[in-house]
Amino acid sequence: MADSHSEQHGSVGPLKPIVFHILMVLIDGERHGYSIVKEVEARTTGELRIEPANLYRTLRTMLAQGQIEESDTRSELARDDERRRYFCITEVGMEAARSEAARLERTLAVARSRNLLAEPHTSR
Repeated sequence: MADSHSEQHGSVGPLKPIVFHILMVLIDGERHGYSIVKEVEARTTGELRIEPANLYRTLRTMLAQGQIEESDTRSELARDDERRRYFCITEVGMEAARSEAARLERTLAVARSRNLLAEPHTSR
């Protein structure tokens, strides 16, 4: 059950795919913007490409909603650029990701019940 704090910070309701993918990347640890972009592209095998303007607009919204926060820690300190901003997921962000994953699971269950997802060995 979501508390009123989570509801005020946008963790209820469907997430935009870009937001969900960013949260999933940040579950594994803090990242800087370019690293987030590359990881999302890798995890979606290039299906989701994030342009810089869209990334930073999305990150600003996620910061304002309390889903992520800026981190002062630097994972790659020895060879990192000081200008890079690192982000990490918050509890609000974790709850938003969990809620979205559950919503997608329910949606997939309906799709399976309607035979919309063919089994690999039966499709031609």
